[in-house]
Amino acid sequence: MQTPINIYEAAGGENTFRRLIEHFYGYVAAHPDLSPLFPEDFSEIKAKQYAFLTQFFGGPPLYLQEYGQPMMRARHLRFPVTPKRAKAWLSCMSRAMDDVGLEGQIRQFMFQRLNLTANHMVNTEEE
Repeated sequence: MQTPINIYEAAGGENTFRRLIEHFYGYVAAHPDLSPLFPEDFSEIKAKQYAFLTQFFGGPPLYLQEYGQPMMRARHLRFPVTPKRAKAWLSCMSRAMDDVGLEGQIRQFMFQRLNLTANHMVNTEEE
């Protein structure tokens, strides 16, 4: 019997995920469709995103321990997440994944899960 792959560890663990978050929010801060949704200081958001992605991809349950159940859709309802913004978010994440060298099946799996999640966050039609 084959042991299931822990994506968090297979992708490089803490180091990779911290770098991914840094690159990702660099792109978000510069994106005209996304930056207006975020505060000027990304420190807290980076910490939350790191905790969420770590847990989401099989690492320690950091988000649960610090913030409780993720309930991401409910937490994002106060923000106008349009299909265009979900696509922009995914574009920023894809670029960040390139920057940190995620590739192959691990990247494909991660991006597929993030794609489902980003589209699940959509709560507003295009303006």
